[in-house]
Amino acid sequence: MKFTKPKAIYMQIADFICENILAAELKPGDRIQSVREMATQVEVNPNTIARTFTYLQEKEIIYNKRGVGYFVSEDALEKTKALKRKAFTEQFLPEVFKLMKLLGMDFEDLRKFYKNVKN
Repeated sequence: MKFTKPKAIYMQIADFICENILAAELKPGDRIQSVREMATQVEVNPNTIARTFTYLQEKEIIYNKRGVGYFVSEDALEKTKALKRKAFTEQFLPEVFKLMKLLGMDFEDLRKFYKNVKN
């Protein structure tokens, strides 16, 4: 994984896990790597992964079976979509709309770009 400056590393790892859930690469009931396994894989301190897992547990996206490991929650897809939609509408869209206004773009312009990406 490559990390970027403005966002905390533990949140970037959480985003990575959430993207895997949204892409159906992680499904409900799937076991997630242990803290140490993931820390080794992404080359970060295990405390960073522990913080990621705590965050995802608080959001009820993953859960811990004591002594067994971490697993994807049954309703992780819905919880992840809700979390990502909230971030999209509160953080990303206002910036997009601001830039559209500055560039003199409207929704029809945006629709054309969307159609090209969608196809």
